[in-house]
Amino acid sequence: MLKLLLSKKLARPVSILGLALALVLPCAGGTAQDPPAPSFDLFARVISQQKKSETQLDQFERVQRIESRKPGTAAGSVDTRAFRLFPTGIGLNKLPLSPDGKPTDSSAYRAELEKLEKYLTWVVEDGSSQRDAYAKAERRRKERFDLIESTHQAFDFRFEGKEMRGDRQLLRYAMAPRKDYRPTSRMTTLFTKVRGTIWVDEQTSQLAKIAGEVTDDVSLAIFLAKVNKGSQFMQERYEIAPGVWQPTFEQYDFDGRRFFSSFSIHERTFYTAYKRVGPPRESLSLVRAELSKLSTEKNP
Repeated sequence: MLKLLLSKKLARPVSILGLALALVLPCAGGTAQDPPAPSFDLFARVISQQKKSETQLDQFERVQRIESRKPGTAAGSVDTRAFRLFPTGIGLNKLPLSPDGKPTDSSAYRAELEKLEKYLTWVVEDGSSQRDAYAKAERRRKERFDLIESTHQAFDFRFEGKEMRGDRQLLRYAMAPRKDYRPTSRMTTLFTKVRGTIWVDEQTSQLAKIAGEVTDDVSLAIFLAKVNKGSQFMQERYEIAPGVWQPTFEQYDFDGRRFFSSFSIHERTFYTAYKRVGPPRESLSLVRAELSKLSTEKNP
């Protein structure tokens, strides 16, 4: 329950924050050592790219592997879970996999795939329930975009230098909340309690990496829980397809309290095997083809 609470109340906003931070860079103040100030056209392009990346993710499946470590356990004791994340147009379907990213049981996996096929079949129908589901998904997307836009006023950035990551040159900036920023919601209050560093791909103006720290206790779920000052997070993003940048690695080290009990969440999450499956009508065809192949393999 706590894991679900944190996922909904903190982890997702932090991920959005990481995605959004690059948007304010063209407006950030700097020194004589900073790169030339980008034009308004470039700033508009950066915003468009980031929102496009957020939208593109809804058409890519990927494999998620989560490595969790509990404090007090033996060194090297890690709980590993893996899932195939499949977009449905109005959400995300999670098919359980073995820790090495393979189906654990062919019959069980086929059953999960059949459920996905039935759900996608429902999604592509034109009915009031489907329209309501799409409208709800669009409202969630607008909320994420609004949060991205709000970082405009929330942070100051200081240029620190350039670094190479492989053959890509990254611009490194220190980030800190603006002292005069006034949050407009509980979500944007998070911006006043985070500081860290971001790396931006110089060629594309895409966010490549973010590392941050919580600078003050963060209350969740109307004070039923809180994340302690000093908790940390990090995310890395790469170009997984031409013009498409998505997360490949995330790490969360959160400590806090729920009611009168303390908790710790120490997780590393890897995202691999990105593959475009398209909107629901296209992805439905792919799922049906996969089911047909499984049937052929079972009954040659």
